[in-house]
Amino acid sequence: MIRTRKVRVYILRSFGLLLFLSLAGTAALADGETAPARDSKQPVDDAYTAKIHKYTTQPFFTSPLVDYLPASKNVPTPEAVLGDVAGAPGILPYAEDVYKYMRLLEKASPRVKVFSIGKTEEGREMIAVAVSSPENLKNLEENRAQLAKLADPRTIKLDNAEADRIVAQAVPVYYITGTIHSPETGAPTALMELAYRLAVDESPYIREIRDGMITLITPVVEVDGRDRMVDIYRWHLSHPKDFYPPLIYWGKYVAHDNNRDAMGVTLKLTENVLNTYVGWKAQVLHDLHESVPYLYDNTAGDGPFNAWVDPILTDEWEMIGWRNVSDMTKFGMPGVFTHGVFDTWSPGYLMFIAAMHNGISRLYETFGNGGADTLTRTLDPEEYARTWYRQNPPLPKTLWSQRDNNNYEQTGLLTSLHYFNENKRLFLKNFYLKAKRSVTKPGAEGPAAYVLSADDPRLGSQAALLQVLQKQAVEISRATAAFTVTLPVKKSAKPKKDAKETKEKDTPPAPTTREFPAGSYIVRMDQPYSRIADALLDYQYWSPDDPQKTPYDDTGWTFGDLFGVQVTRVTDPKVLDVSVERVKEVRAPAGVSGEGTIYAINNNAEPSLATLRYKLHDASIEAAEEPFDSAGKKFARGSFLLRNVARAQLNDAISDLGLQATPVSAMPSVKTHPVRAARVAFVHTWLSTQAEGWWRIALDNLGIPYDYISTQIIAKTSDLNAKYDVILFPPVGFFSSPTAIINGLPSAWGNPLPWKNTPETPNLVGKNDSTDDMRPGLGWEGVANLQSFVAKGGVLLTATDTSRFALSIGLADGVSVGNAQKLKIVGSVVGTRLVDAASPIAYGYDEKLSAYCDNGPIFSLSSISGARGGRRLGGEMHTRPTGRGTVDDPDFTIGRPGAELPEEPKSEIWENPLLTDEQLHNNFRAIPPADRARVIFRYADSKELLVSGLVEGGDEIAQHPAVIDVPTGNGHVVLFSINPVYRGETRGTYSLVLNTILNFDSLNAGRKLAEK
Repeated sequence: MIRTRKVRVYILRSFGLLLFLSLAGTAALADGETAPARDSKQPVDDAYTAKIHKYTTQPFFTSPLVDYLPASKNVPTPEAVLGDVAGAPGILPYAEDVYKYMRLLEKASPRVKVFSIGKTEEGREMIAVAVSSPENLKNLEENRAQLAKLADPRTIKLDNAEADRIVAQAVPVYYITGTIHSPETGAPTALMELAYRLAVDESPYIREIRDGMITLITPVVEVDGRDRMVDIYRWHLSHPKDFYPPLIYWGKYVAHDNNRDAMGVTLKLTENVLNTYVGWKAQVLHDLHESVPYLYDNTAGDGPFNAWVDPILTDEWEMIGWRNVSDMTKFGMPGVFTHGVFDTWSPGYLMFIAAMHNGISRLYETFGNGGADTLTRTLDPEEYARTWYRQNPPLPKTLWSQRDNNNYEQTGLLTSLHYFNENKRLFLKNFYLKAKRSVTKPGAEGPAAYVLSADDPRLGSQAALLQVLQKQAVEISRATAAFTVTLPVKKSAKPKKDAKETKEKDTPPAPTTREFPAGSYIVRMDQPYSRIADALLDYQYWSPDDPQKTPYDDTGWTFGDLFGVQVTRVTDPKVLDVSVERVKEVRAPAGVSGEGTIYAINNNAEPSLATLRYKLHDASIEAAEEPFDSAGKKFARGSFLLRNVARAQLNDAISDLGLQATPVSAMPSVKTHPVRAARVAFVHTWLSTQAEGWWRIALDNLGIPYDYISTQIIAKTSDLNAKYDVILFPPVGFFSSPTAIINGLPSAWGNPLPWKNTPETPNLVGKNDSTDDMRPGLGWEGVANLQSFVAKGGVLLTATDTSRFALSIGLADGVSVGNAQKLKIVGSVVGTRLVDAASPIAYGYDEKLSAYCDNGPIFSLSSISGARGGRRLGGEMHTRPTGRGTVDDPDFTIGRPGAELPEEPKSEIWENPLLTDEQLHNNFRAIPPADRARVIFRYADSKELLVSGLVEGGDEIAQHPAVIDVPTGNGHVVLFSINPVYRGETRGTYSLVLNTILNFDSLNAGRKLAEK
């Protein structure tokens, strides 16, 4: 029976291939394109090909491009390293094995070159593999120089004729990346075999790709996570009857969010891919993912498209995507589609590196099994439903293998490569035109430039923002003299006019001007990569009425606001006439201005102040609790006063921190308190490490030491105060309910889920944490230990979902969380307002602060223990009950004199409600003023709540507390509704966390108590 089935499958495949070739041959005669067919003169590797057929579960899950493997006497197949064919069941190679094979190819074939492109945070190598003709590879540098002229049309003076000459000669570069998401495991083996095919296959279809373009391949993007995933899979093979642990860590810091770093470029993998794409002057970046049956080209969805991409690109998306669908549908492969529900708005995805640098961004979602097992897969109805954009949907149920997945990945890539090569002159010309349109942007849609003033109080954060732009290959200039620009008139809402008013009375407002000092930075828009700068520095608006109701990711990301620095969008073209110098390295001015025994450093909420505290561990540092003047300068609350430190030592410490120290003759007369180097614990769960990783990388980059411990360690440590002053409990992200945090993963059944290094799993722990069993959570012992820690004087800092958790276990009396009814804030920048400037948490901040929010909890306050604060959505609706008179008159009762009404205490939405004498009488639940929640920042009024992105139903959270300090016992619980540390994009709110750490034992400083 098995042999008969094999014969039938072979006949079906052969018939399908003959049918396709007959159709393709007709197509070739019609339009001159080469048919996808193997070279009959080239031998086939029969044994390898037989295994391809064996591991492919249905004849329509392959194509004539990949259902055979050409033979070579000199070039090894993937089997040389894998021990079987690519996509074989039970085989997942480590990154090192993938690299080993790619280097075997390089050694055996002049058509392959391997390049090292950088290292990960844990020191593992990343590579790029170039496959092309020997002549193309020999002339890489000459070709790169040609492509560089198209990438920067200024070098050819925007000469279209010269561009056409280059376009006719240059060889394009198509860059493919795989396995940025570690549980999506199929791409490395698919790309190993793809590289072999491109190097060995002599069919005209493949030869045209090889001779006509350079295919560049990074087979593993998330190398650290790949090796951990292979560890887990091999553990699964050794324990086939057991549950295996989920991939709790991918890279050192973040998991799925590693594909949201293309704006901030915080991770090494992003930086390495970005440098490779820009350095090679590539035209395409094609990223491979695995979460949708069977191949979904989700590059272009149903909108809204990113507002800053060139319309030429959006046309290219559709051209290539739909051609992909057409070609694979003709092969008879089901489940291939494009469009879908992806909105293509956020530029944070890895593929968007190309979109923001004048190339073509592409992304495949194919169907992976999360390993190399062959499984029966049953789809949800919406996955196999036929829609207008998915006319040939996937099967409701089928047996699916890693080989099937590899077939789809390779077939999609080969048809894309061939179509791109057939039309490479068009795409190269578009590459040039997009770059040219970027250079001519100031005279077209604008703006002319963005200016970052030299008198910004946060020069360190300003430099950090500019360094992000430089990572993006954006040119930064600095003005050599002061200059003035004209700013556009801001439109304001006009009141309704009386009918008698005439138009003559209308006088348009005059434009304003602004002068910028010498040394101000100018990000000119007449440069090739102006679009990424424009996209990061501009504001975003997602309409609540947009037909797309489920944004795929963040909707707002304005970097100037999130970094807390001033950025001015300038449309005045005269800014381009300002005398400037190009800046190679952006550094904030820093150093000590003179000699003294006491030095003052102004506090402008620069994160580097915390770095300094830990650098100068033995220095005596105090924080001023009030502003003061000294040495002719003004110093804000929280400014550092340093003693017992030599000038040279201080100068060395601050030279790279963007801080300036001023000697003062004596300590100021204002009250001060010590700034100590707190002992910090950083807590994570074994549920998810997705969100907290961004906090870890921020602290590591700033040099803030901490112990990284799990909730399980909290449960086992009865005296946390003996070790720690501050416990940070950042957002959990997925599976973050209070019940899940306490209980952990289900443990009433199943086996332990170890996360530790063993001979079977040598890569799991890396530089993170380990446990014998991931399942236990915080437990009630851990809850008690946290409560004890705070009661004895510790500081617990929480954010978003962990703030909900802290409130659920009674750690912050007088604060409650309301349930949103209509609120919809999807990854947006919102406005907050300073409530208590005297709080050490607020040191260095101004009255207005922009922050990142993603449907943060709605906090409300109560002055009575155990009572829920009322979630008030604005002013009171009535000032008096229904009755006689006007709204300002008192009511009356017939038959008796009128009584004087008692004055009702009033409070703002963000405040602790004042209690009446009646409420205070013998009320042991009334919270004493010293123990009531202290609001540091609140959300802005509803009209000023949205800064960038999408805010719908904002009245529900407007004016409610955003950052709260709650005294609890002898300690404090600090609650964030915003997320102050996120994706390397929110440097402007980092100091809310750092101020808490620096002032952990003085958080009550400046507190004013209510009279009652």
